[in-house]
Amino acid sequence: MANAPDRRSAWIPWAFVGFMAFVVAVNGVMVYFALSTFTGTTVDRAYERGRLYNEVLAEAERQAAFGWRFELRWAPATEPHAGRLVIAATDRHGAPLEGLAIEGKVLRPLGRPEPIPLALAQTGSGRYVVPVTLDGAGQWEVRLAARRGADGPVQFRERIIVR
Repeated sequence: MANAPDRRSAWIPWAFVGFMAFVVAVNGVMVYFALSTFTGTTVDRAYERGRLYNEVLAEAERQAAFGWRFELRWAPATEPHAGRLVIAATDRHGAPLEGLAIEGKVLRPLGRPEPIPLALAQTGSGRYVVPVTLDGAGQWEVRLAARRGADGPVQFRERIIVR
């Protein structure tokens, strides 16, 4: 009795199994990195903020009634990731705002590193400055709150790109 010759195509099912194993391994690596690097939320207490959205709108109206406007500028220094945040503050008529107490923080929009606190000092007519050294290049969010006596706080947010 003669033996049947070996088929040359016997490797095809094993190639399919190997390819599928490769796909599962790559997907597993991608799932690991996705879950370990992103917290899943960009706003703390998102559910409560959603439920109380009418209060958020009322607070935005209260702040808009002041008519304060802020213009933010990043002035880089010679050291890497260092510079100055310069704020020009004006009222609704374009007149400079004097005597504001402006405090805040700068942080990564999606990361969870510690925020860098800011306390701006007035250096001119409606101009406030603070030197800052950041942890690295990229996108940063500046969050400020301005007060003048009993007026305020008026909050201001803007993103900057640091190269």
